[in-house]
Amino acid sequence: MADFIFTANIAHFKDLLAIETDAVKIAMLRRLLAEEEAKLAEWHANNPRPKKG
Repeated sequence: MADFIFTANIAHFKDLLAIETDAVKIAMLRRLLAEEEAKLAEWHANNPRPKKG
């Protein structure tokens, strides 16, 4: 579930960045995007996917 939320937030921030023109808002969105990508990476590191087999 957390994986889905992080991924959805990342997609949302990328969508907003594609249309935003205000430099301050762009900087904020880039920071939020980087934070969310870091959270996703940390979540994956702590929750490895089980091997199919």
